[in-house]
Amino acid sequence: MKTHLRGKDVLTTYEWEREELETVIDVAKDLKGKFAAGQVTDYLKNKTFFMIFYNASLRTRNSFEAGMTQLGGHAHDLTVEKIYSPISADDRKKQLEAGKELKETHEEITETARVLSRYGHGIGVRVFGKSVDYVYGRGHQMIREYAKYADVPVFNMADDMDHPTQAMADLLTIIEKFHGNVQNKKIVMGWVYAPSPWRQLAVSHGVITTATKFGMDVVAAQPPGFDLDPKYVKISQECADRYGGSFKVVHDLKEACEGADVVYAKSWGVRRLLPPESPEPSLEKAKAEFEKYKSWIIDQKIMDLTAKNSLYMHCLPVDRGFEVTDEVIDGPHSVVIDEAENRLHVQKAYMALTMGGLP
Repeated sequence: MKTHLRGKDVLTTYEWEREELETVIDVAKDLKGKFAAGQVTDYLKNKTFFMIFYNASLRTRNSFEAGMTQLGGHAHDLTVEKIYSPISADDRKKQLEAGKELKETHEEITETARVLSRYGHGIGVRVFGKSVDYVYGRGHQMIREYAKYADVPVFNMADDMDHPTQAMADLLTIIEKFHGNVQNKKIVMGWVYAPSPWRQLAVSHGVITTATKFGMDVVAAQPPGFDLDPKYVKISQECADRYGGSFKVVHDLKEACEGADVVYAKSWGVRRLLPPESPEPSLEKAKAEFEKYKSWIIDQKIMDLTAKNSLYMHCLPVDRGFEVTDEVIDGPHSVVIDEAENRLHVQKAYMALTMGGLP
């Protein structure tokens, strides 16, 4: 267990040591028990957390805000319209060089991060998709820019590449359901069809890197051309080698799910059709790619291929009837609400350790 985590940014799980992540899990379990018993846990009394949302949110927004209240502090809910739409220095420069007028008042991230650091004790940022013109990686780089200039911990509340608090809530759920024994449990991170092709790769990346770090046998199931980021694939393979699990990619959902202990199926986008790999994001091309694989859905036939006590997981929101059938998501294998609940406890643990804790 490593407990000296005050001031540490929460940008990915792969940048945290396994012992540090185990501390997060242990603290989350403790906080969850105390919450159930109605015990006061005001470890961050009178402290302030700023939440900057470029994108909409239900679970992330409310679990962070509720969590901060339960820790005795306060969370400020900041949409970008409230704070002059913080923009990276690079983006401002590129827009000006292209002769584009900035249609609204912007403030560079460097000022936003440093000013909020003077007012409080942590900053969370959520940014991806339309907010960054669908340029893959731009949201992640913006959050890293906040971290560069802030003097307080910066939390990735979901970007276009990673979603660390979701991944850790998923891990806590799996640990609970399998009574702590996750080594070599088989988890399928599967692509499934959804009507809209503008999907982030963040959740899938977070799952594969976190699960391999805890020794699970990870199978990424994806149609041809729906490749995950090679960087995250490489990290997952390295973690599998180090921690005694395994990692592989297959192109058949049924094959992947045979004997699986966990089926985590979520749609993600076609990275090669997004900038910077593609000059312009093409909705038509992306839709055409998606339509080829409408049969990729988690139904009862798929779940019948899995292990007896297997879990069905999804980060939510889910496209019912496309990504999964009602029979499965409302059935005995589904733990999606437990997952959602665990966002609260994991995030409380992260905040208590990085904004309070030991120096």
